[in-house]
Amino acid sequence: MLAGAHDLPVGGGRVFPEHNVVVTRPAAEGFKAFDAICTHDGCTLAEVTEGTIRCPCHGSRFTITDGAVVTGPAKRALTPRGITVEGDSIILGS
Repeated sequence: MLAGAHDLPVGGGRVFPEHNVVVTRPAAEGFKAFDAICTHDGCTLAEVTEGTIRCPCHGSRFTITDGAVVTGPAKRALTPRGITVEGDSIILGS
């Protein structure tokens, strides 16, 4: 289990560097997961804030809804990852 669903606020998310995954909660009933590695230079993503996922190395930002680039220098979206939600548990893998 990565986290409890109640641990992720709507519009936010969390980076799990030990699993190289970031899980977001764009809506009350939906979760998304992406590789936690920036597509620009391979840095581990740092945080989810203000509706975006932020890279600490060069400032790239990605949307929490689909991992698309909001601010470069990254040019490619984050790679989606599979998760399942069972009750209140968010589990890596689909």
